[in-house]
Amino acid sequence: MKAIIGLGNPGSEYARTRHNVGFDVVELLAEKMNVQVKKIKCRALIGDCMIGGEKVLLVKPQTFMNHSGFSVLDVMQFYKIEPKDVLLIVDDIDLPQGQVRLRAKGGPGTHNGLRHIVQCTGTGDFPRVRVGVGAPPPEWDLVDWVLGTYRNEEERKIAFDAYKLAVDAALCWAEHGIDLAMNRYNKRNAE
Repeated sequence: MKAIIGLGNPGSEYARTRHNVGFDVVELLAEKMNVQVKKIKCRALIGDCMIGGEKVLLVKPQTFMNHSGFSVLDVMQFYKIEPKDVLLIVDDIDLPQGQVRLRAKGGPGTHNGLRHIVQCTGTGDFPRVRVGVGAPPPEWDLVDWVLGTYRNEEERKIAFDAYKLAVDAALCWAEHGIDLAMNRYNKRNAE
C-alpha cells in the first residue's frame, strides 16, 4: 500500500491558494481516478484507488499546514506504511511558479508543513513532488503570498498546468517508483 498526501489548509478561505497546491493536486488526481476523497480518518480526508495493481490512498490532512505531521504519522501508523511509500505533494516558494520537481527524500527546507512532518515522524525519507509557486515580490509578506490566490488568468493557467504535471508525476511514482518518476518529470520540466 502507498499514500499520496497533498498538504494544504482545510476550509473554504484557503481554497485555491498557493499553499494549497497539495490539496489541489490530490483533487485533480482523485478526479482522474474517479475517486472521492471524503472519508474522515487519521485527521484527514481519504480516498483510495488502485494504481499499477496496488492500493493507493489519496490523503488531504485536515490538521492545517503547520501541523501536517500529526495526520501523516496517523496515516502511516494506522495503515502501516513506510516513509518511502508516502509521496508528499507541497508548494515550494524556492521554485519558479509552474516548475515541478521530484525528490526521493530530503530536509524540510523552508516549508513548515514538511518541518512538522519530519518532527513528528523523525525522518525526511519521504519522496515528494514540489510545485513551484515562486517567491513573493519584495512588497509582499511571505504569509500573505502563500495564503493568497493567483493574481490573474495567466498565473492560474501556469499553476493548473503544473498541477496536471504533478498528477502525472504522482501516478508515475505510484506505478514505477521515484527513480523513474524523477528521471521522467524532472527532465521534462527542465526543457
